[in-house]
Amino acid sequence: MRKVLIVGAGQCGLLLGHGLLLAGDYEVTILSARTPDEIRQARPTSTQVMFGPALAIERAYGLDLWADETPGIAGLHLTVAAPPGGDRLDIYGVLDAPAQSTDQRVKMAGLLELFEERGGTVHTMGVSTRDLDEIAESGRYDLIVVAAGRGELTALFDRDPSRSPYTTPQRGLAAAYVHGMHRDPHTSLWPNVTLTVVPGAGELILIPALTTTGPCDILFWEAIPDGPLDVFGDHPDPADHLARAVGLIREYTPWLYERCAQVELTDPRATLTGRYTPTVRRPIGELPSGGLVLGAADVVVANDPLVAQGANTAARCAAAYLDAILDHGDRPFDRAWMQHTFEQFWTASAQQVTAWANGMLRPPPEHVQRILGAAAQFPEVASRFANGFADPDDLVDWFMTPAATDHYLGQVVARATAPTRPGP
Repeated sequence: MRKVLIVGAGQCGLLLGHGLLLAGDYEVTILSARTPDEIRQARPTSTQVMFGPALAIERAYGLDLWADETPGIAGLHLTVAAPPGGDRLDIYGVLDAPAQSTDQRVKMAGLLELFEERGGTVHTMGVSTRDLDEIAESGRYDLIVVAAGRGELTALFDRDPSRSPYTTPQRGLAAAYVHGMHRDPHTSLWPNVTLTVVPGAGELILIPALTTTGPCDILFWEAIPDGPLDVFGDHPDPADHLARAVGLIREYTPWLYERCAQVELTDPRATLTGRYTPTVRRPIGELPSGGLVLGAADVVVANDPLVAQGANTAARCAAAYLDAILDHGDRPFDRAWMQHTFEQFWTASAQQVTAWANGMLRPPPEHVQRILGAAAQFPEVASRFANGFADPDDLVDWFMTPAATDHYLGQVVARATAPTRPGP
């Protein structure tokens, strides 16, 4: 029986651990920095929206434990705000399959408990590079996967400058889990994720979700550093955080203020602030003694959360690594296998997500402006844009380059203007 150690009890680490247990013939250990109860009682560590394909991975592993409680997100409402007195651009895109957002305090605590119930081993401990080196030297494990995207261990994985265009954070992040937000009164597409772009300042994202205290919404500001929305750098206490967040809505997106005017925090720790640089790292970490470990998910591909791909990419990474492990049989998990496994994941999905996420952090080029204008006019364009969040691979065919955009929008206009054939 092959033995696998997974460092980190997040989206990727837990899905991979469960997948290996379900496959059989694997003894799987997860190192978690916190117990399930500590996870539930902590501050949130993320925002997240998981779309249809990623949710299907969870269902395949029997991990869709909160599907009936979590709001089913029907679509995307994108607004590009206008200067005072100007017109806003509103786009409503229908998703082919509902998306969901489950607070990772709920999900990771529950999945960690289920992992033990299914026969996995969990050790609660913080892990330093020295600790991991000693574990590797012991020879107890055939493979060590590092899926803890924060902390000392990320230093084992060198930044890949060819895949990392940014060297500084591109947004200041400020999220609050709240009760009391009203629904969008202007559409029947509900629940929806409301993404509002404030040009030159940042974005506001409103997300229906499930948290430790039941259904809720996430109020999430992404602020361009040093801009007018970047007011959370002192990490305010939760009450002050919420007051600032709602105050920004009143000033910069006043048409949303009535929806948010009476919100309250879901729990005393329901806020999160921070910033990080979008980075792709090399997938193999070399320990002081020479042992090798494989990086996973946001350890090696950390994108800004603006396009809500973190949890989705983590699920895809878990599925890709699981297939690679199972296909490898009894052969050693050597450097060549690690590099090949990551490159397969990069080529299949992470590369497209990273290019899209990095592009969305910049002012939209002319061809993207034309897409947004068409999406406000043609429902099929709005829906295809929304479903790009579920399947970023599709964006390559029409969104990422001017030529592809010209071809697609030409087809859309031709269909819309084609004469209707007379009936019999």
